[in-house]
Amino acid sequence: MAGGLAALLDDIAAIAKIAAASVDDVSAAAGRASAKAIGVVIDDTAVTPRYVHGFQPNRELPIIKKIAIGSLRNKLLIILPVALLLSEFLPWLLTPILMVGGTYLAYEGAEKIYELVTGHAKEHTTKPVALKGADTEKVMIGGAIRTDLILSAEIMVIALNEVADEGFWSRTMILVVVALLITVLVYGVVALIVKMDDIGLRLAKTRNGAVASAGRFLVRAMPKVLSVLSTVGIVAMLWVGGHIILVGVDELGWHALYDLVHHLEEAVHGVGGIGGFLAWLANTVASAVIGLIVGAVVVAVMHVIPRRKKAVAEAH
Repeated sequence: MAGGLAALLDDIAAIAKIAAASVDDVSAAAGRASAKAIGVVIDDTAVTPRYVHGFQPNRELPIIKKIAIGSLRNKLLIILPVALLLSEFLPWLLTPILMVGGTYLAYEGAEKIYELVTGHAKEHTTKPVALKGADTEKVMIGGAIRTDLILSAEIMVIALNEVADEGFWSRTMILVVVALLITVLVYGVVALIVKMDDIGLRLAKTRNGAVASAGRFLVRAMPKVLSVLSTVGIVAMLWVGGHIILVGVDELGWHALYDLVHHLEEAVHGVGGIGGFLAWLANTVASAVIGLIVGAVVVAVMHVIPRRKKAVAEAH
């Protein structure tokens, strides 16, 4: 009896070790997959705060919560099943889908640069929400969730591509972890960004000395932080989008472009002390340039050519 109990306990311990190892493997794979999607995450974080612009401060966090829940639904109920079915039955479609997504990211980044250079910025209303009716909150949340669907799809497909060789259930668990991790990260940071100026204002009004000075600094710094975050988001979109396209064309059989970038990496890799960083920088800059070129072509098709046709038509 005692021997049987000891054997059972040994079996339970062995199973627990295997389960722990599986959890570690899933966590590690989810971490790698999430890291690959960082460019989209930065863009998501940069885009979302504008959806609470104009709302009363006491409504900002509830709105962000609703958007976060909608984002999680996008990932788990829409994107995850579709992505898993594709990876199981049509895995060859993942690379073209990724490349389409990479092109979209490159377009978004190039479009923002085009708007900055030409002054043709998209018009975002800044009229206080309270003056626009009670349904505005629902409209803004719906728009944010629809935008999130595109960005979340990119995140999940990028993550899936990193774990495509795992078994079906491992892929499922990893993607669930990625969905939860990315959602908490993005909307936690968004909530912090949105409320940081309020926190600073409260500190400036209710505290004295160094704490009050820190509060005033936060109030002054937040517009600059948002500006820097927006710039980083543009660069990240071009870099990630270009890298997805670079790797995708190589996987589809056209190796010349990837080989060229690889040669650039090898040329600087031997530099003492900083070779690894220079190789990474060469790949990153090349990817960003590719993203900018591809994005510029799409911007020309979507904006420049139609605008010129319209101007010619109006001239006649």
